[in-house]
Amino acid sequence: MKKITYDQLTARNSSQLKGKLEKAVIGIAGCGGLGSNVAIALARIGIGKLILVDFDVVEPTNLNRQQYFVDDIGKRKVDALEAKLKMINPFLQIEKHYEKLNGINVKIIFEEAHVIVEAFDKVSEKAMLVKSFTEKLFKEKCLVTASGLAGFGSANTIKTKKLSKNIFVCGDNKTDFLIEGVMAPRVMIAAGHQANKVVEIIDKIL
Repeated sequence: MKKITYDQLTARNSSQLKGKLEKAVIGIAGCGGLGSNVAIALARIGIGKLILVDFDVVEPTNLNRQQYFVDDIGKRKVDALEAKLKMINPFLQIEKHYEKLNGINVKIIFEEAHVIVEAFDKVSEKAMLVKSFTEKLFKEKCLVTASGLAGFGSANTIKTKKLSKNIFVCGDNKTDFLIEGVMAPRVMIAAGHQANKVVEIIDKIL
C-alpha cells in the first residue's frame, strides 16, 4: 500500500480549518444510506475520529444508496464501513459499536463526540435521539439530523435548517421513503448537507 502524509490528504481543505478537523470527534448514529455517506465525506477531509454505531448487516437492498459492495453482503455495517474508511484515510481513528442505541447507552457511547449525526430510518429512533438533546442530555453537543430525502426531483428542495440552539435538520421535511422509495442521488445530497453542517459546526467550536 502506498503511504501518504496527513498534510497531503488535507492539502485541498479550506485553510481556516487547519488544526481543527483532526481534533474533531463525530458520532454517526446509523451506518446506512446517510451514515455511510457522511462518514466517507468526513474521512476524506481528515476528520480526527468517528464513532460508528449500527446493529445491522449489509443486505442486497442496501446497495442502491449505501457505501457498500456486493462482497459486503452479510457483514456488519460497522465492520464493512470501517474497512472502507481506512482505505481512504489511514489516520482516522474509528470506534465501533455493533449495538442498538437507546436512551440509556446513547450518552455513554457519544460522550466524547463534539457533534452527532442522526442517520436512522425509523421515526422512533430519530425521536429518541432528538429527545436526548431537548432534555439537555447533550447540552454541550450539536445534533445534525435528517428528514425528507426520498424519491427523485429537484435537489434544491433539500435544505439545512436550524431547529434549536444545537439541533439542525437536513432534507425537504416532507417526502416519505415508504411511499416514494429511496435512492442514491437524493440520499447523497442530504448526506452532503449533513457532512457540510458538521464542518461548519467544527469550524465554530474548535
